[in-house]
Amino acid sequence: MKITVLTLFPEMIEPFFTSSIMKRAVEKGIVEYEIVNFRDYSSGAYNKVDDLPYGGGAGMILMPEPLEKAILDKRGEKSRVIYPSPSGPLYTQQKAEELSREEDLLFICGHYEGLDARIIEKYVDDEISIGDYVLTSGETSTIVIIDALFRLIKGVISEESLEDESFSSSLLEYNQYTRPQRYCNTFVPSVLLSGNHAEICSWRDYNRIAKTMRSRPDMLSRASLSLGMRRKLIKVIEEFGIEDL
Repeated sequence: MKITVLTLFPEMIEPFFTSSIMKRAVEKGIVEYEIVNFRDYSSGAYNKVDDLPYGGGAGMILMPEPLEKAILDKRGEKSRVIYPSPSGPLYTQQKAEELSREEDLLFICGHYEGLDARIIEKYVDDEISIGDYVLTSGETSTIVIIDALFRLIKGVISEESLEDESFSSSLLEYNQYTRPQRYCNTFVPSVLLSGNHAEICSWRDYNRIAKTMRSRPDMLSRASLSLGMRRKLIKVIEEFGIEDL
């Protein structure tokens, strides 16, 4: 995958691509990236990229000309142009999976009061919101979107690790434990020490359902559960009761 980021602050984006799992993906050639300062495409002595909004109002708007020049210069034939914005639909694991199958993604990092609407209408394929709140920069939300999708690209993370993650099947991930067995007078569940793989899998399924029921019951309404998992859900409800959860 090729990822291009148009930004006014490259120093905010660069560390993400040169650290941790993303760094390894780049070194393996799984991901290629380019960070572009679209101020370089502005004209005039001060490389101005923003101006006052027509009709009045607070803040500044990113001017269309520098962004259009940058988009036309860096957009490929297969580029999918993404603009992180509070106006877009909420980002989901399903959207991340969809984007992870693309060959070329181009992100526009907004600032101030946003972009001139003509750029969005003409070039943007997806507006995506990472939540119902407002951030000071599009760099933060761009990193969140990329972080969720790049790890789904084949070869970045083992498929086994991805299968059990939260949201992979509309359920939260089961609780995880490591050494020591006793910590602050609490113990690792004995079933995880038993070596019985079938019982461990059953416990993890049960724990996922109970955890989801307790913390994110809304997810269960859209979960596609097998007959065995539906039986565990009934068991959770019977044992704890909705009020206790």
